[in-house]
Amino acid sequence: MRTIYRELKYVCGEYLDVNIFPTYKTATQRKKRSQPTSEVQAKLNQRHREEKLARLFHANFTPDDCEIHLTYAEQPESPERARADLRNYLERLARLRKKAGLEPLKYIGVTERGNNGRYHHHVTVNGGLSRDAMEEKWGFGYANTRRLQFSETGLAGLANYIVKDSIFRKTYTASRNLIDPEPRTRDGRISAKKAQQLASMPGNSEAFEILYPGYILAEANPFLNDVNKGYYIYARFYRADGKFIKPRRKRRKRRDD
Repeated sequence: MRTIYRELKYVCGEYLDVNIFPTYKTATQRKKRSQPTSEVQAKLNQRHREEKLARLFHANFTPDDCEIHLTYAEQPESPERARADLRNYLERLARLRKKAGLEPLKYIGVTERGNNGRYHHHVTVNGGLSRDAMEEKWGFGYANTRRLQFSETGLAGLANYIVKDSIFRKTYTASRNLIDPEPRTRDGRISAKKAQQLASMPGNSEAFEILYPGYILAEANPFLNDVNKGYYIYARFYRADGKFIKPRRKRRKRRDD
């Protein structure tokens, strides 16, 4: 069975996402054996959902944009009612932006239900309106707005939180005017031996950064599929000359080290 490693690169604003995984050239009767198990595939699917949402965040929002937390004074009677409240709120924001002569609303929103049973919403929107104006348009209870804060991994933590905690089958709602980054695909640049080396040292930033000049490694998450013995590597980078994150300073080696 011949293994070829595929590399998917997503350029997302100040960030770069890379997926490295095996593809197989094999006979039909052996193809089924090379597929991940249902448990492994479920983990891969969950990770892919988190990665896709993080890419949407990074390709469309900046520190000039906002995250809004919306709660209720009186709880809605159903999750469908709560979702309708969010949809109507977003429509009010869209009209307010249009009246102010701003670019159309961009948003990603999720409706959740806490352990106490209370509904609330998290919404990420493009900037331009004042915080007071956006909070005033909610009208159902408490609203709190803050500027987006990007770390070395960008808004990946927010993306993971949204994907895991939504109460609906469709994890989040998003405006249609978002940029959805398309991958650049290359086969064979990463050999099986190289994939194994990268997977064995995810903390070795230089081993990754030499492959993607101009970027600094933020995180690398590899795992070995016990069924097909293939290495699956996900890595996120940020631009070395980026505006959001200052590059890490290398620790100087002391003479007496």
